Parts: sequence; structure tokens; C-alpha cells
Amino acid sequence: MKRLARHLVAHIAGFSTIVGLALVAIYTFVTFVSEIDKTGEGDFGVLQLLYYTLMLMPTALYTLMPVIALLGTLMGLGTLAAQNEITAMRASGMTVVQLGAATLIAGVLLGGLEVVLGDVFAPIGTETARSFRSESQNGTDAGVAARPLWLRDGSAVVHIGTLKAEDRIADVDLYELGDDLSLQSALHAQNGEYVDGHWHLTQIKRTRFRDGRAESDTLPAMDVGGRLTPDVLRLFVLEADSLTTPGLIRLIAYLDRNGLDASSYRLSLWRKLVAPLTVMAMMLFAVPFILGSQRGGGAGQRLLVGIIVGLVFYVINEVTASMGQIYGWPPFLAAGLPTAALAGLALMRLRRAS
Repeated sequence: MKRLARHLVAHIAGFSTIVGLALVAIYTFVTFVSEIDKTGEGDFGVLQLLYYTLMLMPTALYTLMPVIALLGTLMGLGTLAAQNEITAMRASGMTVVQLGAATLIAGVLLGGLEVVLGDVFAPIGTETARSFRSESQNGTDAGVAARPLWLRDGSAVVHIGTLKAEDRIADVDLYELGDDLSLQSALHAQNGEYVDGHWHLTQIKRTRFRDGRAESDTLPAMDVGGRLTPDVLRLFVLEADSLTTPGLIRLIAYLDRNGLDASSYRLSLWRKLVAPLTVMAMMLFAVPFILGSQRGGGAGQRLLVGIIVGLVFYVINEVTASMGQIYGWPPFLAAGLPTAALAGLALMRLRRAS
């Protein structure tokens, strides 16, 4: 049985690799064609666009992994079924449960790859691609904000007009609030740099409000502490799909400490945690199709079934996430409900097939 299980895992993994290469190639080609009109902006030419799309390939693989796993399982087991190998395995004593368990072993491998892609290669690739594109087009690093940032740090509200780098800011407004949320002081700094655990602000104009009066002064420099570190600024600038799991956890903790809304980031975190389970559920869901069809139905039919199931699941998953944000569902429910339903349906169909 162990040898048969290894044979199944190898077959599923092999076909998943083939399907993955094909889908990522198509995805990359579509991205290349859709962005071709952006060439000519600055130094962003065809070669730069090619490098940009290549850097997005890990993100494409991460996004498509559930569909890749589903199609790879359908094609791998379908080929074995067409060659009567599934029939021979079951005749030798392999049960449906053992067949599903072998498929889940392959699912663990692909799920592990999904985790590595989501926390290592996809964030690095996406950040590199955006940074390279922005720098090629207009000479600015994508690591800086394209828009002003409004942040809260304890009792202070911070407005950063220009984020030059993670540790260098400009056109900064700092509003200090009292316990009753009354404005205690407001200052504007031309520049700021993070040095030795604090922000060193320069060219400052400050206004303090005391006893119904406003007192204004200017300062050449001033040091400001707090929890607003370059790491936090970097997390705010990055898109949700560029954040790793530890990064999302740190950003959520910062938002919670300052009483800010972190619901969207919590949903992103749970979706990232559920992603490998979705891959495994997709593969388990494919098994009953093979048991039900055996030799009836070719590779084209299995491919069509896989594509339809993958598209339907993607739409339901996105709609559920959006509805969860609209109606205030717990993030684990909004992120995991479609996967849980798919896994439950797969187990029910496997039970009937056995």
C-alpha cells in the first residue's frame, strides 16, 4: 500500500507540475500583453516589462495553486483510471479512504509549497516587480507611498506628505491629542529621519494650545519617539498581497494598539492561513470524479470539469470575503467558509463512493 501511495503521489505531483507550468505561462503571457501599452513611459521598455512579468510569476503560481492542484489531481488520477490502474489498485485491496489519504499526502506537499510561495517568493517577487516598474517609469522607488499617509501613534495623529524611504520622511504634520481628544499641539516638519530608535525632525513650526491661547514657535530640530517605526511604515505602504504572515501579524498588532480598524488585514491574514487548506480540499474534491467516471470520460472532460469547479470556487470565495467585510462576519468565517464547504462536500462524496 505504501508503494501504491507513492505511485499516486508521484503521478499527481507530476501532472500538477505540468498543469502549473502551463497555467503560469498563460497567466504571464496575459500579464505581458495587458501591460504592453505601458512601455515607453520613462525607461520602461519591452525588456523591462519582461523582467516585471517574470518577477510576478511566483504570485501567479500562488494565486493559481488551488486550480493547479485540482486539475493536476483530475489529470493524474484520470490517467491512471484510463489505464485501469485505479481498478487494479482497488482490486488489490486499496480502499477509497486510502486513495483519498494518498491524495491528501500530495495535497500536503502542494499546500506546503503554497505556504512558501505566499510567505517568501510571492511577496519578494511582487515588491521587486513594483519597485522596478516604478523606478523605470518615473525614477521613484515603489517602496515609497504614492499617496500621503495618515497614521495614529498613541495620542498623536501623524500625516506624512512624502515618504522618501522607510526611514526618511518629508512634509510631516504631527497632531498631539489630549485624553478628551482635544488638540494640544500641532507641528509641521520639513524633513524627518529615523535615528537610534526615534524620529529626528528638522525645520519645525510648532503651535501649542494652552488656556484658550495659541503659542507658536520654530525649532531647528526635535526628536520624537513612539511605536511608528520604519518597519510599520513599510507594512502600510505594501499592498496586502505583498505582506507575509508575520508582517500581517505585526501590522494588525500595531493597529490594535492604536485603536484602528484592522478588519481588512485580519481577513487577508486568515485567507493566507486558509490557502494551503484550500489546495488540499480541492485535491480531495477531485477524487470522487475519478471514482465515478473511471474509464468513461476523457482528459478533455476532466479538464473542463476542473476549470468549471475552479472558477466557481474562485467566484464564491471572493464573494464570501466581500460579504464578510460588508456584514461584519468573523474573518476566519469569511475566509474559511468556502473551503470548509468544499471539504465537507468532498468527504460526503467520498463516503458515498466507498
